[in-house]
Amino acid sequence: MRQITRHIVFELIKVFFTVLAMMTILMLLVGLVQRAVVEGMGPLPVLRLIPFLLPDALRFAIPGTMLFAACSVYGRMSADNEIVAIKSLGVSPLVVVWPAMVLAFAVSLTAVWFNDVAVSWGRQGINRVILQSVEEIAYGMLRSQQSYSTRRFSIHVKQVKGRKLIRPTICFHAHGDSPPVTLVAEQAELRLNPESNRLKIMIENTQFDIGSSTHGQWPDLLEYELPLSAISGDNASIPGPSQIAMRDIPVQAGIQRSEIQQHQQAMAATAAYQMLTGDFAALHDEQWNDRYEQLGWQNFKLNRLNTEIWRRWANGFSCLAFVLVGAGLAILLRTADIWTSFGLCFLPILIVYYPIMQFGVDRAKIGELPVYSVWIGNLVLFFFAALFLRKVNRY
Repeated sequence: MRQITRHIVFELIKVFFTVLAMMTILMLLVGLVQRAVVEGMGPLPVLRLIPFLLPDALRFAIPGTMLFAACSVYGRMSADNEIVAIKSLGVSPLVVVWPAMVLAFAVSLTAVWFNDVAVSWGRQGINRVILQSVEEIAYGMLRSQQSYSTRRFSIHVKQVKGRKLIRPTICFHAHGDSPPVTLVAEQAELRLNPESNRLKIMIENTQFDIGSSTHGQWPDLLEYELPLSAISGDNASIPGPSQIAMRDIPVQAGIQRSEIQQHQQAMAATAAYQMLTGDFAALHDEQWNDRYEQLGWQNFKLNRLNTEIWRRWANGFSCLAFVLVGAGLAILLRTADIWTSFGLCFLPILIVYYPIMQFGVDRAKIGELPVYSVWIGNLVLFFFAALFLRKVNRY
């Protein structure tokens, strides 16, 4: 049996790494081309994205690759009657599944790590490369489309000559109490200051409109610096729950619980004071709606933090669920056609597993279901895998 186990492990590893390399390269190319087209990035920034896109490509490629490896190896063994030969020796056919289970468990742990690295280190690295390349991206977009826009400002030009922007119209969008500002200049130039992480806009002979009441002209050189964090949004430097490393999530969740507790205590103290003073009308004031909305948002953020760890573990251990389903079904189908067994496994997974998992994640985030509901999709696959393997063992 040791020889059979070594043979199965070797075949699984061989198919897994071969297909994983091809799938990862394909997904990397797709991701790089997408970034190059959408962001207008040049060759050098695109190459700098590769290390940060790699964990994201691997976390999507590994589960499907494990399923393909299981369907390939066990489908071929069943078609060659190797499973029948093992049963004729009085050995349970489940013995040949154990190597795949152990390998899939180890790969699942690795997939959990990739899920964590991809959404924390990977995404932050991608954003950092894009921000550091904002000057090149802006010039590339302006040369090809005569326009470049972000959440905070937009530029439209007549043409680009070298580094000079001819007849640019620069609009700074309204933000908070700040009114919109429109600048129409004779020419302008963009320059990145890497030390201060600011984009300098140098404008000559400028007409300006501030809001709807202030107009004028500035004949001299006007320099304006825009923080890179403002280019991608107000909260660009504040990672959301899906971008926090798992080791930091418990700390953030503790901070969020403390804020909720303080908010509830403040609400209770305010309500008690209003009741003691007989100011019952104030209990129905509009400010209470704002307080409840803020409390609801804080609870929602806490639910997202609590759900995130469970989601990453569930995503990682989809590898184990995929392998068990794929191995059992491939043995039952007894066909050497890899694509047939793989398709019969993968299509139901796409139709059933991912929608169920997403349903559990969405309900857990808003607090309608407990956080471990994100494992519902995995449990459904484990259930069908148990049925398939039971049938393999009996017949």
